[in-house]
Amino acid sequence: MRSVKISGLLVAVVLPVLLAIGGAAFAQDKTIELKLAHWVPPAHPLQKAMEEWGASIEKASNGTIKSKVFPAQQLGKAEDHYDMARDGIADVTYINPGYQPGRFPVIAAGELPFLMTNAKGGSQALDGWYRQHAAAEMKDVKFCLAFVHDPGALHSKKKISSPSEISGMKIRPAHATMAAYMTSLGGTNAFGSAPQAREMLEKGVADAITFPWGSILLFKIDQITKFHMDVPLYATTFAWVMNKAVYEQMSASQKKVIDDHCSPEWALKVASPWADYEAAGRDKLRNAEGHEVYKITDAQLNEWKKAAEPLAAKWAEGAKKAGIDADKALNDLKAALAKNSASF
Repeated sequence: MRSVKISGLLVAVVLPVLLAIGGAAFAQDKTIELKLAHWVPPAHPLQKAMEEWGASIEKASNGTIKSKVFPAQQLGKAEDHYDMARDGIADVTYINPGYQPGRFPVIAAGELPFLMTNAKGGSQALDGWYRQHAAAEMKDVKFCLAFVHDPGALHSKKKISSPSEISGMKIRPAHATMAAYMTSLGGTNAFGSAPQAREMLEKGVADAITFPWGSILLFKIDQITKFHMDVPLYATTFAWVMNKAVYEQMSASQKKVIDDHCSPEWALKVASPWADYEAAGRDKLRNAEGHEVYKITDAQLNEWKKAAEPLAAKWAEGAKKAGIDADKALNDLKAALAKNSASF
């Protein structure tokens, strides 16, 4: 009993001292205000996720790291967000590496077709796997976290079931890997960021689009595309990156707060609401008047998968040029997906 009382006394005396020391350390820190930038509409789930991430950082830093979110390309175009973080136009940005084909060959493994089935396990797998490569591939910035959206599908103005039907069509691809896939099937790529997609389809610049389900509604693409192939065709890799100079000017205690928020746990927190949002979009489209959400046969699926096989070899070429063991890296990613129940 005596030892218990002494332990309790020590906790009662030492804990407030430790908390006071921690509070004093933050009190001495210079207040930093971060500009958090993304390029999707404020109604997108990522807006709230980024706000919650910033609020959690402010609380954990005792108010010494504050933030403001700039949505909808307010600080720059979607494809420029990596360079915006590098150059300090924004402090933390949301990037789609696939918007700059060939620049980030390693993380592009997550774009390969028929690789994963869901965004939650997929994001945990991708984030954990990519951390060992991020410092080399994204060396201009501080890498924070990586994730994917729930697998997207092919949405079009006419019904498409077989890969041979892509020939002669104009497709707005989600990223460089989808662009290569559509080209290999005889299609022509019409490039444009997500905010540009609806106008491209409306003006006939594109006949079809690879896009996640809920975002078809968010960007009002459902007003143009009426046919939706219900197959988890692909995912898109995303990352949050941070300006290095801003991070380096922080105190040790502030850096720890940022590091604690640039974690696999936060990758899942960021991905989860968006995953649920996209998955719900499939049901909304299925019940929407004038829309057809349709399955394809096993034979047709095998045709799509066989046609996609050369993409893995092409990815491996780029990865080897980046100095990594491509076979091992892809096998490691597949193992991570299996471990997180996200394998196709």
